[in-house]
Amino acid sequence: MNWDDARVLLALGREHTLRKAGRILRLDQATVGRRIAAMEGALGSTLFLRTSGGFQLTEIGQAALQAAEKMEQAALELSRRVRGADDEFSGEVRISTTDSLAFDYVIPALKQLRVTHPDIHVLLDSSSEMVNLSQREADIAIRNQRPENPDLILRKLAQWPMGLFASPGYLARKGTPLECEGLKGHDVVMYEPYWRGREVPTLVDETMDGGTVVLAVTSSMTVRRAVAEGLGIGELPIDAGQRDALTRVWPTRERHHPYEVWMVTHKDLRHTARLRVVINHLAASFAATRLDRS
Repeated sequence: MNWDDARVLLALGREHTLRKAGRILRLDQATVGRRIAAMEGALGSTLFLRTSGGFQLTEIGQAALQAAEKMEQAALELSRRVRGADDEFSGEVRISTTDSLAFDYVIPALKQLRVTHPDIHVLLDSSSEMVNLSQREADIAIRNQRPENPDLILRKLAQWPMGLFASPGYLARKGTPLECEGLKGHDVVMYEPYWRGREVPTLVDETMDGGTVVLAVTSSMTVRRAVAEGLGIGELPIDAGQRDALTRVWPTRERHHPYEVWMVTHKDLRHTARLRVVINHLAASFAATRLDRS
């Protein structure tokens, strides 16, 4: 089995349909099907069972998948080591972050990067999906969760307290909620993954009994915009609420756990010249904001 065949096997083994595997491989599904059939013919064994639930690996297929995964790890390690030895201040750097952090910090950093290093080109992913740096899905990730992978290098960029915010228009219309009444009679905008993931959702550690979730979204930037438009009260990093000129509700109340921002890279890429430059610009953008707010 060569590496091209291994990539097809890995994609179908993980995605279970020709269409999804083809999307990852950038091949049409008919081509994926022919490649799998050719592999099975060459090996003289059935790798996949065609079921109503999609393509399922046979016992032989599982063994082939494990071998393909070893090939994948070797290829990824080689790629990281080659990229890590690169001393050129040019080329592509892939950054993954949230839309809110991209808007406030990453894009201003990239504006300055463009002036100082015009030959570095950035591919910016601002979705809420977590990326796997070991699989080279990104070179740099900026997130609010600290990973535990020992192969990753971490740098804490910020730690912001979380507060409750509303627009002046909303408070003029609905009034200010009373503390310890669970937002009774008020509209709430929630970050959907947080809301669904908790048996008893809270805002700044206050239960939401009596409050009505009028909007649940999967984007932190959308939470900010919805609160600014007066749809309801929302929990935001205090830095973000101040940026948007929102009114702090219950100014003495903060969520017990602050909002942390971590920059993460793979250790094999730490000596890459263009990554070092981008990392320095990103860190400076967050540091400048801390100085402005102090």
